[in-house]
Amino acid sequence: MNDGGGEFESRKRSAVLGALAQQLASDRLLGVREVPFVLSEAAFRPVGALCVADVADKSGALVRLDRERVQGCRACSLCETRTNTVFGSGSSAARLVFVGEAPGFHEDKQGKPFVGRAGDLLTKMTDAMGLRRDDVYICNVLKCRPPNNRDPAPDEIVACSAYLLEQLSIIQPEVIVALGAPAARTLLNTSDSIGRLRGRFHDFHVSGKPTSGSPTPLMPTYHPAYLLRNPAEKRKAWADLQIVMKLLGLPTVR
Repeated sequence: MNDGGGEFESRKRSAVLGALAQQLASDRLLGVREVPFVLSEAAFRPVGALCVADVADKSGALVRLDRERVQGCRACSLCETRTNTVFGSGSSAARLVFVGEAPGFHEDKQGKPFVGRAGDLLTKMTDAMGLRRDDVYICNVLKCRPPNNRDPAPDEIVACSAYLLEQLSIIQPEVIVALGAPAARTLLNTSDSIGRLRGRFHDFHVSGKPTSGSPTPLMPTYHPAYLLRNPAEKRKAWADLQIVMKLLGLPTVR
């Protein structure tokens, strides 16, 4: 006989342990010594729960986009200075996608997004949310590093945005977090500062047409590299992420 009650209790214990781990991660991120946590029933749902066929289809589509179009792209001058293209990493079934602005020195060398110090901080941020990096998807507006890590140029954004939009169309996340002003401005087609944009959801349409389909909630927040330079702003970024967590039904801390 199947002990449904026992299974539920086991899942509940796992969720409690996960919430405790999340609390410790958020403590490390923000220096908060004591925070209570709240569990919702949605905490018992696996993140990115899709059937195997759906996941395989999404993963295959992303691999084809990378290999057949991005790796050999010569649509702008960045192809002349890159070491590697940096497509993205994480789960093709992710409910949450993080979008940054462009690869940096370490990303260009390794061909992976968000490595180095900024990548370490992003990992701490996902840990504090109760997620692993493998649970989410991480990518950038640009797939090649601008020389000297300068801001992306308008023509580079135009040349590369189609790849990002196709990634988002394939994954179809429930929420997008735009890390930094260039990513937020590109996705929302605005010139507003990140300080004005953060703290609330904005409607994002992959098609670019507000009348086409349901919008995806998009939360702008500060880039990890900015937070490394301005650690006092971590609390604002954490507040933004907690809004995202609430929408996703993940355990939240107060």
